[in-house]
Amino acid sequence: MFDLSVVSSGAFAPAWKILLPMFEQQSGLRLQSQAGASVGDAPTAVPQRLARGEDIDVVIMSGPALADMMAAGFVSARQDLALSRIGLAVRAGAAAPDIATPEALTAVLLGAGRIALSRSVSGVYVQERLLARLGIAEAVSERLVFAAGEPAGAILARGEADVALQQVSELKPVAGITLVGPIAEDVQLATMFAAGLVASSTRAETARRLLAFLTSEAAHAVIRESGMDPAMLHTSA
Repeated sequence: MFDLSVVSSGAFAPAWKILLPMFEQQSGLRLQSQAGASVGDAPTAVPQRLARGEDIDVVIMSGPALADMMAAGFVSARQDLALSRIGLAVRAGAAAPDIATPEALTAVLLGAGRIALSRSVSGVYVQERLLARLGIAEAVSERLVFAAGEPAGAILARGEADVALQQVSELKPVAGITLVGPIAEDVQLATMFAAGLVASSTRAETARRLLAFLTSEAAHAVIRESGMDPAMLHTSA
């Protein structure tokens, strides 16, 4: 049995892996934790889980996607947690390229044989907006490789891509790659990740204890270490 059921999406997962046992130890509660993308049609994606009426108390996902879940009536309350940025990684041992400007990033992507992306928020942004903004969508369209059930960095680590673009927090833990850093701010997508109280939850008071913990100073330290910024410094996005 469990006291609380939580579904967390990818970008927040590295921080959540540490925060979950911290909360359990502090609270004495037992959590059921599952993973699910913020968007998409996969059966494990948060929107699909909520639409099926799964027994979930708290979801942790991208702010825009959470706003959609609130508008649909699936989520009754929101707590912003962390601001996440998209980063670029290369294989371990490769020289770190300059990505400080849109022009420099364009040159790196044009020079890459294959570009690994996720199928969630960052991958959608890169494929549908970033590449067009850089003017290279057509030039690199055949070089895009999409991760399925793993970080984009895992594709890169296996040598199946030359660069990977994904949330910094998702690239940072992957072995065999080097995180160059966030992409240029001029073309960056900074996404707020937030926790939502599921409207159908029968454990709302317990869920609010988790939300309070996730905005504590102890949680902020873990969030920073994972490669994100605590939401207290930013407005919702």
